[in-house]
Amino acid sequence: MRSLVNEDCQLQLVRKNVLKEKTKIYFGSDIIGDKLCIIAGPCSVEDETTTLRIAEKLAKLGLRFFRAGAFKPRCSPYSFQGLCEKGLTILEKVKKETGLKIVTEVIDIGVIDIVAEVADILQVGAKNMGNTSLLKKLGCCNKPILLKRGMAAQLDELFLAAEYILLGGNSNVILCERGIRTFNNYTRFTLDIAAIPMIKDTSHLPIFVDPSHATGRRDLIIPMSKASVAAGADGLLIEVHDEPDKSLSDADQTIGIKAFVTLLRELDNPLG
Repeated sequence: MRSLVNEDCQLQLVRKNVLKEKTKIYFGSDIIGDKLCIIAGPCSVEDETTTLRIAEKLAKLGLRFFRAGAFKPRCSPYSFQGLCEKGLTILEKVKKETGLKIVTEVIDIGVIDIVAEVADILQVGAKNMGNTSLLKKLGCCNKPILLKRGMAAQLDELFLAAEYILLGGNSNVILCERGIRTFNNYTRFTLDIAAIPMIKDTSHLPIFVDPSHATGRRDLIIPMSKASVAAGADGLLIEVHDEPDKSLSDADQTIGIKAFVTLLRELDNPLG
């Protein structure tokens, strides 16, 4: 397959030929970049009772990585912005009581340290993919970074964003395809399935897919997850709530526990 990277795009650390093997990120016996990994949980940390209840249900299914946003950078200033520091406290309790590893978003350089105290993986959202100040600081962080593709970003731009983090000395970077803007108006964004094999052909970094944000429709989560895995994705980032219609953010793209179990079954239960 021909490399997608433009000749004038200087990638020194992201390229596949830099390492003999693809990057794997180790969390004890759990390895990202080895077999299919699923990160799941509600869009936001809503309150302690709800978050713990969902986490416990997912942990019983075998989930190892729990996602929930304490800080929520929203398009509208009138939308729920997250519980911030209080949300981190709740996630810390989830971690202690369930043993789940925490994935949550870091929105600016001022909160890196407090997020890193709780999170096992720090997420950079699509809105911050081009925030070079944040990326540089995360290059000095000793925690893995899940870097989402910007909603209008070319793959070269995603690679260069990752290059900022790698250049700072942090080699544990996970790329995430989460949908891009196109003329399509029947889903929230367009899931770029072709990006998965293209990224794997170019880079040694693991690639995850977020079908929740890419489609914005819960009825499409299972088929798009299966398509992503078939295309070679190393992992999935899924929004799950035990009462999805009551989710404080992104309810339309959040699936319930029963649907999540169906997804696991159709993927031959990667949590087992």
